[in-house]
Amino acid sequence: MSAPSGVRPGLPLEAAKPRNPLSRARIERISDRTVSAFGLVFGLQTLPTALGQLSDLREPWGGVWMIAVFGGLALTVILAVIQRGVKIAMGVLSIVYLGAIVTWPFLVADPVAFGTEKPWVWFLCSVFTAFAAVAYPLWLAIIYTFAAPLAYGIVRALPAGGGAGLELAALDAIYATILGGVILAIIAMMRQASSAVDAAQSQALARYANAVRQHATEVERVQVDAIVHDSVLTTLLSAASARTPEQKELAAAMAADAIGHLHAAEAATPEDQSAVGLDRLTERLVTAANAFSSPFDVDVHDVEVHTLPVNVAEAVYSATVQAMVNSMQHAGGPEVHRSVSIRGGGPAATVEVVVRDDGRGFTESEVPAERLGLRISIRDRLAKIGGRARIESEPGAGTTVTILWPSADQSVLGSSSVGTGMHEPVAAGGQEAAE
Repeated sequence: MSAPSGVRPGLPLEAAKPRNPLSRARIERISDRTVSAFGLVFGLQTLPTALGQLSDLREPWGGVWMIAVFGGLALTVILAVIQRGVKIAMGVLSIVYLGAIVTWPFLVADPVAFGTEKPWVWFLCSVFTAFAAVAYPLWLAIIYTFAAPLAYGIVRALPAGGGAGLELAALDAIYATILGGVILAIIAMMRQASSAVDAAQSQALARYANAVRQHATEVERVQVDAIVHDSVLTTLLSAASARTPEQKELAAAMAADAIGHLHAAEAATPEDQSAVGLDRLTERLVTAANAFSSPFDVDVHDVEVHTLPVNVAEAVYSATVQAMVNSMQHAGGPEVHRSVSIRGGGPAATVEVVVRDDGRGFTESEVPAERLGLRISIRDRLAKIGGRARIESEPGAGTTVTILWPSADQSVLGSSSVGTGMHEPVAAGGQEAAE
């Protein structure tokens, strides 16, 4: 059999797989190393000019600034290679460079003798705006991209900066700002794209893990159903052919055993009982909320440190999505305001999810019995994992659905919370029906 296209014979298939997929961590490493190398190259090009102007600067401060700036550029390359503290070094060097610009008028010993030369700091302006783009948050990097060229433009117009005049100094400052802005935009877009890829990959892995769990659960349920079917069928056949008291007694014993199998199958919970972080559940709920044509406003509090069993997370997720679907179907159109609040470790429960809208609302007692959205998809599902669903709604006043786990009031669980007209918030909007 011939090797697949792009795979050399004799190599394992794993060698053909991409080993470096796009990710935020990889983009950060590439940015660190590329920008630091870019800075070193420009620094080496600027060094002769800086050495030529050294005699015009006051001693020893001119040499101190040169050592700090050019030595810092070399140090940054080393840190980028070993991936240790490179962003801290870039952030500090950006401040050092800005200090060199601001203090330049005081470094020049004789502005007249300096002439009309460009200060050597000009040639490194784009380097340090790139450093700021890598090291700082976006808002701070934007400020720096404007502040550093502006400071240079002011210095350039002064006699100590070459006395270029207002117009030429402004052109230099605008040029440096445009170049720095382009670099900042490229880095910001790469980070945004890689973050989106990371989020999509995380969601895909979570869905795959969920699908694997559901498949394993379904396989086990099929096996249990087969055992129960055989037990019940054997019991029915034995009962049908029983004639003597001994046969009838045996059939009764087999019936009791079959009933036991049925109860065991009903109570079985083969789902994975491992723990999952509440923050992962929150990510899934936020993605689901943003996927609707009329997105929900999302409010998240204290979800980072809490965990819950996988089967509980699945039940809470399914019930919440059902509540949001009900709101979309029954509460009204885009004019309805919808929100989802997710809170961990509150006073009422470990997990509290509130789905709310200001739509049509409904009277719970008037919901037809054949509509199973509230009773089966929300209440019953939560009751089986020890949770609780409260629904509060009035016609014209919207709907609030609150999902709690674990339930603080166990009396509402089980059959008592499934079918009656108890007001338990679980889904915003006219959540009267959807399955």
